Amino acid sequence: MAQEVRGVIAPGKDEPVRIETIVVPDPGPGEAVVRVQACGVCHTDLHYKQGGISDDFPFLLGHEAAGVVESVGAGVTDVAPGDFVILNWRAVCGKCRACLRGRPWYCFDTHNAEQKMTLAATGQELSPALGIGAFAEKTLVAAGQCTKVDPAVAPQVAGLLGCGVMAGIGAALNTGQVGRGDTVAVIGCGGVGDAAIAGSYLAGAAKVIAVDIDDRKLETARTMGATHTVNSRETDPVEAIRELTGGFGADVVIEAVGRPETYRQAFYARDLAGTVVLVGVPTPEMKLELPLLDVFGRGGALKSSWYGDCLPSRDFPMLIDLHLQGRLDLGKFVTETIRLDEVETAFARMHSGDVLRSVVVL
Repeated sequence: MAQEVRGVIAPGKDEPVRIETIVVPDPGPGEAVVRVQACGVCHTDLHYKQGGISDDFPFLLGHEAAGVVESVGAGVTDVAPGDFVILNWRAVCGKCRACLRGRPWYCFDTHNAEQKMTLAATGQELSPALGIGAFAEKTLVAAGQCTKVDPAVAPQVAGLLGCGVMAGIGAALNTGQVGRGDTVAVIGCGGVGDAAIAGSYLAGAAKVIAVDIDDRKLETARTMGATHTVNSRETDPVEAIRELTGGFGADVVIEAVGRPETYRQAFYARDLAGTVVLVGVPTPEMKLELPLLDVFGRGGALKSSWYGDCLPSRDFPMLIDLHLQGRLDLGKFVTETIRLDEVETAFARMHSGDVLRSVVVL
């Protein structure tokens, strides 16, 4: 039987979000209903609200979530009612050319629930953010979007792996393949950049250089594992990184801003045959110009990192286990916990730069 729950809706471009009653249908084949326990407030949700993702309003916001499976539809075998899960936006198909070549983290046919959640008052269909829509007491997702993890972890910590923290850690571990003794520079020390710093530290990097224009963010970066910091408002970051790496540049440079000027910094701050990883998300109008001879002459690799090139079924349980062992403190990413009706305020706090992550606890 369909259920009515509270959820946070973005009704139109740049309009304030509001809480509405939404209808969550019973799960159909391959679907699951999840009782949401916690959901992080991510910049991607703000982009949806601003119309930067699409114009398919109204959106049911929220996607960085953890909760308990309440019910499943026909054919679901990987999760069952009562399982504690992290929601992900990469439900791999297992059949596309990437999956069949043994690279499911590049799956080209990820999927979401077939049925739509709706507004109770009007019956209007909702567009769930990243196919999840977890600023709600319950949500409907594809069962493949549910990754079972150890229930000993706190929901407000676990949910962060659903997006930003996984993107950053994966950019270091999976895409950049940071190894023991490497030198790493991370440009941009928001949530994703700090996660890349934490991932580089976890991998055993000898030197992790954090670059940002905000001293508050650089101080936080040190708590995540940065060994050195560079304020690029005051210092040329390329020269600073080279000076800190014996004049050579870093083995891996992770660009977590998504702007042409910071990408150029990353490109020239890497060592010969080094790796640049772009995990910051650019906007459609941005263009990059580099001398092709420099691209050729410096060798190495220029990579983009999609969701940290993660495979949720592999990476989420591993990182939760590391957290529970005390080897990866995911709690450092949680600045505050808030109520469902405080999401609009959390968006405002993003602009001030004084939060790493606000997390809605239901």
